Amino acid sequence: GPLGVRQFHRIQTTMAGDKIQLSEQEWREKLSPDEFEILRNKGTEAAGTGEYDKLYPKEGHFACRGCGNPLYSYEAKFNSGCGWPAFDKCFEGGVSTHIDTSFGMRRIEIVCAKCDGHLGHVFEGEHMTDTNERHCVNSRSVRYVKTPHEASQAKVVID
Repeated sequence: GPLGVRQFHRIQTTMAGDKIQLSEQEWREKLSPDEFEILRNKGTEAAGTGEYDKLYPKEGHFACRGCGNPLYSYEAKFNSGCGWPAFDKCFEGGVSTHIDTSFGMRRIEIVCAKCDGHLGHVFEGEHMTDTNERHCVNSRSVRYVKTPHEASQAKVVID
């Protein structure tokens, strides 16, 4: 509700440009249980269930649902058929990576560079688009924002 919006703007203005660090309790108050499970506990929504899986807007951008940090332009979103929103590039500096060795695999986890919220994983070498990157992102990790965000875009994995 309105309270959440006010808190959100307060956090944005006091910590713009800095890392956002909230306690587990503060995140629990800010996020829904589903959002908390994905963004803070690195959960995954079931394939094909996300609200943005089939959304291909003609404007705007996708921001972190945890802190509002702009992550992806509408132009970067493409249909990969994987069951989750897919993007082939991100706003420069918006996304960070970690090596994830869970489930006996070696994957590259992507997180919001500002609050470390879990977004999903990035896959390379599939040749689906020119960047050769597929950011496989949980819908509940991001929020679609209609207003444009002007910033340069880049691949997150540096060759």
